[in-house]
Amino acid sequence: MSEKIQTGRWTINVLYEDNHLLCVEKPVNLPVQADASGDMDLLNILKSYIRDKYMKPGNVYVGLVHRLDRPVGGCMVFAKTSKAAARLSAQFSFHETEKKYFAVLNGCLSEKSEFTDFLKQNEKTGMVLVAKANEEGAKQASLISDPIAHKDGLTLTEVTLLTGRKHQIRVQHASRGLPLWGDARYGGGKSGMQIALWAHKLTFLHPTTKQPVTLVSTPPMTGAWKSFQSELKPIV
Repeated sequence: MSEKIQTGRWTINVLYEDNHLLCVEKPVNLPVQADASGDMDLLNILKSYIRDKYMKPGNVYVGLVHRLDRPVGGCMVFAKTSKAAARLSAQFSFHETEKKYFAVLNGCLSEKSEFTDFLKQNEKTGMVLVAKANEEGAKQASLISDPIAHKDGLTLTEVTLLTGRKHQIRVQHASRGLPLWGDARYGGGKSGMQIALWAHKLTFLHPTTKQPVTLVSTPPMTGAWKSFQSELKPIV
C-alpha cells in the first residue's frame, strides 16, 4: 500500500492508482456514496483527495462502477475518467470480473459448495429472501463457498461470487443455517458486532491496457477475524 488517505476519523489505504484508476480499501461502516444518513462517504472523500493531490479546480470526476454494503470493507476500484468508468461498468455488468470475499459463518460448512437460489427483495423492508424461480421479481443468484478453517463453532470461508445480487452472500448462507457472524439483519448479530464479511480480492482488466489488475486486502484482526489470524495471513 503506497499511500493513505486520512480524513476525519477515516483512514483509507490506496491499493493502486494511475491516470485511469483509483483503487482503495474501503473501511467498514463508511458508505460508498452519500445517503439519507448524511454521513461522510467514500466517493466524496476520493474526490477531495484527487482535488487536493493534483490541485484540480472545480468539480472532480470519480466514477462509481460497483458497490459494497456499508458494513462491509475491502477492495474497490473507482474510475478517474468517463471512458474508464464505462469500460469497467461493462465488466461488472457482464460478470467479467472476479470477486472473492472472506466470511466467517456461524456453524460448520464441511466442504466446498456451489449455492444457487432465486432471490427477491421486499421493497418495504429492504430484506432479501429466497424465492421460487417463477416469482415475479426473483433473480438467480450463484456463488461458491470454499471453507478454509473451523474453530469454536465457526467457519472461515472464501466466497467467489458468480452473480452480483444484493445481500446474496448473507442471504444464501443464512438460508442454509450458516448465517454470517455479526449479521444483525439475517443472522441474529447483536449490537456492537461487526459483520464478518470482507471483499478480499478483486480482479479486472485495466480499461486501457487490457492487462489484468488484481487487488488484495486483508480484514482487520478484530471481532470474528481474530480467531483466524493465522489462516488469513498466508492466503493473502
